[in-house]
Amino acid sequence: MEEYGVAPGQCVAIIWDSSSPVEALKDLVNKIQALVGADNRVSVENINQLSQSAHKESSFDVILSGVVPGSTTQHSAEVLAEIARILKPGGRVLLKELVVTESENNSTIKTAAKLPTALTLSGLVEVKELQKEALTPEEAQSVRAHLGYQGSDLLIVQIEGRKPNFEVGSSSQLKLSFAKKPGLSGKPSVDPATAKLWTLSANDMNDEEMDLLDSDELLDSEDLKRPDPLSLRAPSCKEMGKKKACKNCTCGLAEELEQEKSSSQPKSACGNCYLGDAFRCASCPYLGMPAFKPGEKILLKENQLHDA
Repeated sequence: MEEYGVAPGQCVAIIWDSSSPVEALKDLVNKIQALVGADNRVSVENINQLSQSAHKESSFDVILSGVVPGSTTQHSAEVLAEIARILKPGGRVLLKELVVTESENNSTIKTAAKLPTALTLSGLVEVKELQKEALTPEEAQSVRAHLGYQGSDLLIVQIEGRKPNFEVGSSSQLKLSFAKKPGLSGKPSVDPATAKLWTLSANDMNDEEMDLLDSDELLDSEDLKRPDPLSLRAPSCKEMGKKKACKNCTCGLAEELEQEKSSSQPKSACGNCYLGDAFRCASCPYLGMPAFKPGEKILLKENQLHDA
């Protein structure tokens, strides 16, 4: 059984479907059983019941699917994923599948180009096509009976793949050493050729081919003019249209407002102060002063300013 790559002592699973001839299946099982030994190392599974077979992960060294002579097996994505699950790390899968040469919209049969991709997406590696062969008349009749396909562009492709040498979800601790190796200093070594590229010597400065740029040539006449001090002064609060001074006012608006407040005219309660004493209250600050025009600025002595 060199064609199947089975060795003595290995655990092998043979997957068949409704298209597999019974006698051919029995003959294959007997041959594989005789090769691996009589310790129940061969498991025979129907492709439609594979996911319900309750096999543990990493159970088989080799899985043969669709290899029963006369079979026209189709492997769905779920079947391929289950095959990858029960295959041991590093294990081998060999399958045969019916394919079409060109894709058809109404066909559920894979193309020869998509079959390797399907195995890769299921988690298998080292996927390679081994051979293609035309259908026998018996196989073509089986396709028409089981799949209802009437086309003539059909082939049987034999393909193999392997499971990676680790289980899905496995982890391994990395051994990292941060100790300094003997003979190495703390500073990384520098390539002399690299260091030379970034070194400028006096001889390089005298090189006729080197064109140095004078930084003064980057300035024009406008850059050399002394700026007007007024243009450097920040605008005052009043120039910015503010009626109140800032908290830390430095433009003089705060002092100006304070001076206006201290020298402002007292407001008249009755509005008749400018008419004269006959119209003024007893507590009027203008009492004893001559009449004046409304809005006229009157200077009062300090002793005349008192609360009513």
